[in-house]
Amino acid sequence: MSDSTILARLRSKLDAASAQYAVMEHAPVFTSEEAAAVRGTSLSSGAKALICKLDDRVVMFVMPASRKLSSKLVRQQKLGKSLRFLTREEVLALTSLAPGSIPPFGSLFGLTTYCDVALASETEINFNAGDHSVSIRLAFEEYRRVEQPTVIAIADEEPKS
Repeated sequence: MSDSTILARLRSKLDAASAQYAVMEHAPVFTSEEAAAVRGTSLSSGAKALICKLDDRVVMFVMPASRKLSSKLVRQQKLGKSLRFLTREEVLALTSLAPGSIPPFGSLFGLTTYCDVALASETEINFNAGDHSVSIRLAFEEYRRVEQPTVIAIADEEPKS
């Protein structure tokens, strides 16, 4: 799967659900802060997608870019006991995408999607769409309707530096 194939599959999924969304092309971005700046949006509206090994299965965790995944909260939610991030190579093999360019749709890759409850407080979310220079803006409620993630508390606020 090439990057453009993921974008095409994502657009097809959104279009099939009659979701309203906007696609933006911009300079390549490699951090959540760069993405928020180039999009002109808040860091908390960025939907960060992380692919992890949870016990014996691979899942996607989605949270505001201003937060970090909490293994303690994941255990408290009784999702699993053992948690680790996939390596860059594992992510590439599974998705054909580099970390940081993965859209928050685990369903595109056959993965269960867990979304942090804090993202649900955002009216709109923004995320890279299979490429470091393509973003999509989508109402959170449209995201919830199309992806149907499990929305629970899985992330902590990033410490202020």
